Amino acid sequence: MILVLLIGVLAVGGLVAWAGERRGTDWPRWIALSALAVDLALAGALAVRSPGGAAPAGGGAWLAEVRWAWILDWGIGFHLALDGLSLVLVLLTLFLGILSVGASWTEIRVRIGFFHFNLLWVLAGVLGVFLALDLFLFYFFWEMMLVPMYFLIAIWGHEHRTYAAIKFFLFTQASGLLMLVAILGLVFVHHGASGVYSFEYADLLGTAMRPVTALWLFLGFFVAFAVKLPAVPLHTWLPDAHTEAPTAGSVVLAGLLLKTGAYGLLRFALPLFPSAARDFAPVGMVVGVIGILYGAMLAFAQDDLKRLVAYTSVSHMGFVLLGIFAGNGPALQGVVMQMLCHGVSTGALFILVGALQERIHTRDLGRMGGLWSAVPRLGGAAMLFALASLGLPGLGNFVAEFLILLGTYRVNLTLAVLASLGLVVATLYALRLIQRAFHGPRLDAERPPDLRVREMAIVTAMIAAIVWLGLFPQPVFDTAGPALRHAQRAAAGPPATGEE
Repeated sequence: MILVLLIGVLAVGGLVAWAGERRGTDWPRWIALSALAVDLALAGALAVRSPGGAAPAGGGAWLAEVRWAWILDWGIGFHLALDGLSLVLVLLTLFLGILSVGASWTEIRVRIGFFHFNLLWVLAGVLGVFLALDLFLFYFFWEMMLVPMYFLIAIWGHEHRTYAAIKFFLFTQASGLLMLVAILGLVFVHHGASGVYSFEYADLLGTAMRPVTALWLFLGFFVAFAVKLPAVPLHTWLPDAHTEAPTAGSVVLAGLLLKTGAYGLLRFALPLFPSAARDFAPVGMVVGVIGILYGAMLAFAQDDLKRLVAYTSVSHMGFVLLGIFAGNGPALQGVVMQMLCHGVSTGALFILVGALQERIHTRDLGRMGGLWSAVPRLGGAAMLFALASLGLPGLGNFVAEFLILLGTYRVNLTLAVLASLGLVVATLYALRLIQRAFHGPRLDAERPPDLRVREMAIVTAMIAAIVWLGLFPQPVFDTAGPALRHAQRAAAGPPATGEE
């Protein structure tokens, strides 16, 4: 029942936080924080109980599992399960969720209860995506993330929030419907082969189908996950959504929603369609390299600080796509590390940009400069996470990108060399961020306040996380390893045979 509680506590906590605003403006904040703390304790108990991870269906026992019958005629069940890959992403979700509440403490001043309701329900949907093994249930949670995130952007966003929210909704809803068509197609193909309707992940693994059918169904899943990742050219919703979202919305978008796309590829697209995934792998790797270089160059060209950080996500998630389709052990280890480290480092940059905007009321680099002397703690933290973004050794992003490049080198030398150029451009945009915002002449005589105790606590926790991931990545590899080996074996298995 722990898995049900992980989702239920946040869903109920969101409702209570919404109602709690009647008692005072701080009540929703403390209720949301308490709900997330309870969930983190539950997830931590699972991690302590089973620190070695587990293999997914077909490869061993789950760390935790709940399975109830639901719609029997169509083979739909309520099936949640947790393995090592899910566990590290659940812990990331709850960690960033707590920090998002803290970062929004003074930023959100209107409809505070409804804000925390939407925040907790987005997080509940993300947890559901990481835990669901019935594809109907997975799609339910996939869509559940959409509506509350739309409200977070549309109500508490910045100047062009309505445009950004509608664009986000249209892109993700259209891609989600495409995935639904692919899920139904897979279910009908499985029914044709077995005579049984089932949305169960384990039942659908190994479904016999013609190669052309497998490719079309794979593409349905891939496009849905590539939009959320996002992969070029399906990324255009992301800079607008990031730029206009409140700080918590940007943290959840960058740190968590993008990871659901990568998780979907690892958990569903590759194992369900191994032959099609192998055939598509060269294209997927090329798209990943394009995303790395294109995102980094556009980040360098931005004058809006938040938009700059948003485009770095396109570049960093290009590494994830590259590693997934490289498909070997080092590359997949790097993918998991990149998912975690990007969530921490880019989430921290969005928190710092939000804190800076709250103080000087602008995101325009052209109106900044000389801020280091006024806000040395904020500047130092921004420099550390900018260095993490460019892959400085000793920080988690270096381990992630090194492993992805190593795995890619074993598959395609040319793409590995091109992807490594993304690190060079990352150095340029990271240095430009620090130089334009914190060095040079001070354009405004007003002296903004530095990070306060609450903000320093948030930043300190994120610094500790990124340093720990950089110096001691082995616990992550041990936990997620069995699940990654299963995905690797599935992708490397024999081609699918049989007729529809």
